[in-house]
Amino acid sequence: MGFKSRVRKYLNKKIERYDHKIIKIEPPGDEHSEPLISPENSKTELPEEAQNYLKPDNSRLQDLEMRYASFDQKVTTPLVWTDGTVQPDDLKYFRGDNAYVWQLRGDNMSTMSYVLTSYYVKSADKLGIYEKLEEDGLFGAVTLRVDNKVISRDLLDSIIEINFLERHLNLSNLKDVSVLDIGAGYGRLAHRMTSALPNIKNYLCTDGVAVSTFISEYHLRFRGLEDRTTVIPLDQIEKILSQRSIDLAVNIHSFSECHISAIEWWLSLLAKSRVTHLIIAPNAFKNGGRLMLTKDGQDFGEVIEKYGYKLVAQDPKYSDPAVQEWAVNPTYYYLFQLQS
Repeated sequence: MGFKSRVRKYLNKKIERYDHKIIKIEPPGDEHSEPLISPENSKTELPEEAQNYLKPDNSRLQDLEMRYASFDQKVTTPLVWTDGTVQPDDLKYFRGDNAYVWQLRGDNMSTMSYVLTSYYVKSADKLGIYEKLEEDGLFGAVTLRVDNKVISRDLLDSIIEINFLERHLNLSNLKDVSVLDIGAGYGRLAHRMTSALPNIKNYLCTDGVAVSTFISEYHLRFRGLEDRTTVIPLDQIEKILSQRSIDLAVNIHSFSECHISAIEWWLSLLAKSRVTHLIIAPNAFKNGGRLMLTKDGQDFGEVIEKYGYKLVAQDPKYSDPAVQEWAVNPTYYYLFQLQS
């Protein structure tokens, strides 16, 4: 049975409850690698104020770049995020197919894989947030309409990550949760988690890249989330953590793009601050995410254990093996707990 037939059979099992059936799927060429959409077609939605604010010569961005340049170089020296990784156009279209979230590149970025992923997420979502959260396509997000719902990788990944935390931490039933997002990028998960869960009291975003701090400040302000989210520049994070109690640290596809010295610095800070839990999603690389490796092949799992964090849960991104093979950007999720 070919790829199309297997996917069609899987999807029909999932959607028959909704009185739908896939009769024929016939994209041209190799459907496993068929592009989802042209990146240029996703650059149509942009709030007016973004045109004037999200510029390389913005004084706020220039201030952050100066401050980051003078910070501890073992934390800021880039392994992946070198100068030019974020292009000027990416400032405005930061949710497009770029270094923040690959949407047209990488494993299984075809239309078929997005459709498969969407139906899987809908069926596996125990919190019901697939129906609650919406995708507006702003800032260049690559989108697709599946079963009358607009989806994106941003949306699908976020729902899967939140459900992983629900499965292992009963996240939705905890009271006044405080989260620290290390390598928060443009604030993707901060936006989705605070929108989905009213019990997230404080969501702190920080990043080792100045332009990410600049973009996430704007994005979360634009979303109207200033009352529950705070973006912390790197040179203030130690002070802030000395004043606050954090329940959960999040690192999604970030440590894989850092030098070991930077990961050491972060883990030392988390342990010192007594952050209880840590979730990590490594880049898949050639091992499919079964190992926690940096881009240059260093195993940072040993660093996590060194600072007193014990692995308490490890799940594939998709629980169904067939979906794990064919769905969008498969990897593994790891949950650690600080030992007393």
